[in-house]
Amino acid sequence: MNIKKAISQEIPFFMAMPAILWQLLFLGLPLTIVLGLSFMGPEPTATWPHLSVHNYGTLFNMAHARVIGRSLAMALFTALSCLAIAYPVAYFLALRVKRYKNFLLFLFTLPFWTNFLVLVYAWFFLLEYNGLINTLLMKVGFISQPLHMANSFFAIGIVMVYCYVPFMLMPLYAVLEKFDPRLIESSFDLGANSWQTFKKVVLPASLPGIRTGFFLVFVPSFGEFAIPALLGGSKYMFVGSLISYYFLMARNIYLGAAFTVLSAVVLALVSFGIYLVLKRK
Repeated sequence: MNIKKAISQEIPFFMAMPAILWQLLFLGLPLTIVLGLSFMGPEPTATWPHLSVHNYGTLFNMAHARVIGRSLAMALFTALSCLAIAYPVAYFLALRVKRYKNFLLFLFTLPFWTNFLVLVYAWFFLLEYNGLINTLLMKVGFISQPLHMANSFFAIGIVMVYCYVPFMLMPLYAVLEKFDPRLIESSFDLGANSWQTFKKVVLPASLPGIRTGFFLVFVPSFGEFAIPALLGGSKYMFVGSLISYYFLMARNIYLGAAFTVLSAVVLALVSFGIYLVLKRK
């Protein structure tokens, strides 16, 4: 009887084992391999690689620092822009809409149902030199010549924001949907205006959703590869682009692994600093 009781108590652990093994095999093991490769380098006269920190020494220059800084700036811009767009929408859906809430939420989640590359290519045809936006602007007389919107920071930024807005919207909506609207009425009854009510009542209650959404956008957009490659052409190098170049084009897996580890460490440190700032709010 005691054995059966002990086994029944450990059922949650056994149920979690597949997820744990999945994480170890497809996250922990690849990260360990990349970390190991970053400390290796081939000798000209040797068959097997040897331990070395030469890869990291090669990466410490302004060119790689600019790539990491550019990726951090783009990730921060994407996260803040997504927050500015998604917060009013989530607030409206959660606290203002009474009917058709589920239908409107469905419309905002439609990008999740579409292939990511299809979304990016759709924007490429909108922003290209002879694309739909330039054609419409010329038809109505706003411009006399097509604008160079594709292959630019503008194109990368706007498509990054478009693709990552749902990742910000859903956590914000989940938090605000549980918010009690009577707290807003109580704040008004106590003499607070709209701005004071938002700052002292609504914003603190929504901070968990802001933190979650911010990192859901900031972290993946830091290493984004497809959008800069397709919308930026070959003019701008980001972290994801440079990692792809080292592994696939230059065939230098050791330097590529070292740059992957270095950029991941920088991302972790910056994310931790942002987390501390957001936690104090």
